[in-house]
Amino acid sequence: MKKEQIEKIVHDDGIGMSLIVKTVARMMIAVILLFGFYIIIYGHLTPGGGFAGGVILAIAYTLMMLALSRKIALEKFSDFWASFWDNIGMLSFIVIGFIGLSVGYFLYNFLWHGEPFHLISAGIIPLANISIGIKVGACLYAIFIGLSIYGRVIVKEEEE
Repeated sequence: MKKEQIEKIVHDDGIGMSLIVKTVARMMIAVILLFGFYIIIYGHLTPGGGFAGGVILAIAYTLMMLALSRKIALEKFSDFWASFWDNIGMLSFIVIGFIGLSVGYFLYNFLWHGEPFHLISAGIIPLANISIGIKVGACLYAIFIGLSIYGRVIVKEEEE
């Protein structure tokens, strides 16, 4: 979708919410995504991690779908890509586990532990957080897409 088409949809009062909500949502989506990645990356040092960060990432795309329109949200991150990244997240977590299995046992911490309280200080835990964050974010967004499609099917059946 081209920038002109997106701007046309954003300024169309018949699609999505009001112009004020769309403008605030466009600014907040970037902040929410940045915060979600922060929670995932620093999850081994602070409260949070892969699951919490993944939920925050899914909230950003859900906000895009609710405030702007379903069409824009699916153009940016379609159901195919949600399923793709969901599978990639799980595959990367399993690969991390099996690399540890080849060294000793499943999910063995085979990386250098680093220095305490630094970003590189937990071996495989940040890698596991990233893979879980990708999986949870994509999966929750895919669930929201599925629920929105199911709602439209029910409404069409009730109209007929």
